[in-house]
Amino acid sequence: MVEIEQFSCLSDNYGYLLHDPETNITCAIDTPDAAAILDALSRRGWSLTHILNTHHHFDHAGCNIALKDQTGCEIIGPAGEAGKIPGIDRAVDQGDIIHLGALTLHVLNVGGHTLGHIAYYLPDEKIAFVGDSLFALGCGRMFEGTPEQMWTSLSRLRDLPDDTLIYCAHEYTQSNAAFALSVDPQNAALQKRCAEIADLRAAGQPTVPSLLGLEKQTNPFLRPEDSHIQEQIGLIGGDPVTVFAEIRRLKDHF
Repeated sequence: MVEIEQFSCLSDNYGYLLHDPETNITCAIDTPDAAAILDALSRRGWSLTHILNTHHHFDHAGCNIALKDQTGCEIIGPAGEAGKIPGIDRAVDQGDIIHLGALTLHVLNVGGHTLGHIAYYLPDEKIAFVGDSLFALGCGRMFEGTPEQMWTSLSRLRDLPDDTLIYCAHEYTQSNAAFALSVDPQNAALQKRCAEIADLRAAGQPTVPSLLGLEKQTNPFLRPEDSHIQEQIGLIGGDPVTVFAEIRRLKDHF
């Protein structure tokens, strides 16, 4: 049974260690903070064997070399950004399947936040590590991609089974919730979720991971076809890309 160690680091990042107890394979999902990752490894008694980068931003790949120098781990990352991933050993992209011990990871291209951003989906464990592509009640800013690319990427994630646990890279959920309510105020499931999020954060608890099925019900970035959202933002009958782009524009200025 796969084990996941989740820990907070930097200002609002989450770090993740993915561990296969059968083979002692241990993967860091991105490298936001070397000290925090090494501390988590020590706490669990694990040795780092792999880094799985989702994209090139510094808070996701900036500690690659420091960790590789200390552990000799293999670095796997997005082919579309291979030149920007420090120390990369293996470049992967949409459709690739990675076998690490007993772990099987399917690579999804989810570009848009950055052009070559990827996610790692483990169907046997019903989990996905999505970096900054999809957040709880949100999605990543389009720093490099287009609305068409980003919507294709989010649709790819939306097509995963409802019982998939989504592990995103930041604790942005409370601010995302406030925006979601502004474009989808009549959504009872969203209202309920926002109250639960407020309680979790008041208690100092994480809101991540989240179930994809719940995201499909409440995350406006996954629901541009919804007539209530379209009406709220003045785009009744708009195509999904146009509506998504407007939702993203509104969030950027919220």
